[in-house]
Formats: sequence, structure tokens, C-alpha cells
Amino acid sequence: QVQLVESGGGSVQAGGSLRLSCAASGYTSTTYYMGWFRQAPGKEREGVAAIYTPGGSTYYADSVKGRFTISQDNAKNTLYLQMNSLKPEDTAMYYCAAAPNWKHLYGGSRFSPHEYIYWGHGTQVTVSS
Repeated sequence: QVQLVESGGGSVQAGGSLRLSCAASGYTSTTYYMGWFRQAPGKEREGVAAIYTPGGSTYYADSVKGRFTISQDNAKNTLYLQMNSLKPEDTAMYYCAAAPNWKHLYGGSRFSPHEYIYWGHGTQVTVSS
């Protein structure tokens, strides 16, 4: 089992920045892909960033490319999402997730919630105009 706990959400004005953190514990060596997802009221959960933890390769949804950065600190077993130039449409609950190491994710599957089996409880991000 892998436990994930997010933190760092809050309220900011458009153009501002936030850094989300996700502390992982448990059998973290059993996961290879980790990702950040978000879900706004009335909308489906969508992937915004993913990282292949063994090599550090990163992937981004078009909607956040150039504004968000996913990173990891292996020593702390912590995943981060640095969010800059925030927009009101970034308002959502943000979730950290991990996929098991037997899953080989390619292309769009890296952003599919169905590929991830470990989830945190989420942290709210609100961006005002």
C-alpha cells in the first residue's frame, strides 16, 4: 500500500503562484508513475502533470504547459507541483496519485485517472480574477 497526503493549496489572485506537495509513504518502490490531477465542480477529473519517477521524465497537459512544473525529492519521498501564472480556470481540487510499477503508461494514458490506483484526499486551489 502507498499513502499520499497533499498540502499547499490555498486562495490566490490570478497571476499568482502556489506550490503543492504530496508526501508519499508505504511501499513507494512499487510505483513508477506519479501524477497530479484536478477536478472542478461539475467536471471530470483530469490529469495535469505526470512524472516517471525512476528517470524523472515529466509530462504536462497542454492547459498547464509552461506554467506548472512537476518535480520530486526522492530523499523526502515527496512530489511537488509548482504552479505559476495561475488562472481562474485552474480553480479545482488537486489530487496526487500513483500508478503501480507494472503499468507502462504512454501518451495520453499518463493523464488518465483510471491508470492510477493510489490517491490522496486532495487540496483545494482557488484562483480569483
